Amino acid sequence: MVVEVSASKTLKLRNKTYPLGKKNYLMAVLNVTPDSFFDGGRFCDFDAACRRAWEVAEEGGDFLDVGGLSTRPGSEPVEEAEELRRTVPLVEKLVKENYPIPISIDTYRSNVAEKALDAGAELVNDISGLQFDLQMPALVAKRSCPVVVMHIKGTPKTMQQSPHYEDVVEEVYQYFQERVKSAQKAGIKPEKIILDVGIGFGKRFEDNLKLLYYHSRFKELGFPLLLGVSRKSFIGKVLNDRPPEGRLFGSLAAAAWGALSGADIIRAHDVAETADLLKTLAAIQNAS
Repeated sequence: MVVEVSASKTLKLRNKTYPLGKKNYLMAVLNVTPDSFFDGGRFCDFDAACRRAWEVAEEGGDFLDVGGLSTRPGSEPVEEAEELRRTVPLVEKLVKENYPIPISIDTYRSNVAEKALDAGAELVNDISGLQFDLQMPALVAKRSCPVVVMHIKGTPKTMQQSPHYEDVVEEVYQYFQERVKSAQKAGIKPEKIILDVGIGFGKRFEDNLKLLYYHSRFKELGFPLLLGVSRKSFIGKVLNDRPPEGRLFGSLAAAAWGALSGADIIRAHDVAETADLLKTLAAIQNAS
């Protein structure tokens, strides 16, 4: 079940190279928002956000994903000025303090991405697959930074209003082929592209499970894969409608499946626990 990735493939950021296929990397979630589905409000305070950023670096995070705009189902976007206020000063402060791991900006707005990159962020995580802001592809190409291209159907406000697929795996696969082609046409280098199937973003319960079951299929596209399953609603449904605060063990199970099915990067809220999971998986795999 373990999917091998060519050792020659790497993810390159400014000051570090991450070999792919040798290990699974961990992206720590830091939502500086009042309304995110799990941790909304916990890190709105600037000092609390700074403390959490340093905690996740110590807990084993390989990347920090800072988000200032909730994309939970049904959410309304905040004004761009507010998203900038929430995110850019935090990135700036962490970079000035020699923060030890690369920072990702979780946004679909090119101006927010640009300001965060100016402040020292090194990666853009765009839930829209470079579609909501038509200036984003050009920005990413100009800055030559890695970008996460995610699959979504609809917008965060509408995406869970009766989504439908004939074959979710093939449709997401074809979406990636089209988005990668579009990204490269805009000047984004192939080695800068990371793909994310978008668990929970315009997906039914069964769609999420199928995308996980067949996740290794997306390795055929030849790009690194990021997977975000942490605390999501499909886990709650599996566990008899359990709320987000009770989904830790389900999240870890889904993360383990993803790590063994081709995900190069696991995005998670529970950093210490997920780091232990990935470290243990690595030890077992390396025993051979």
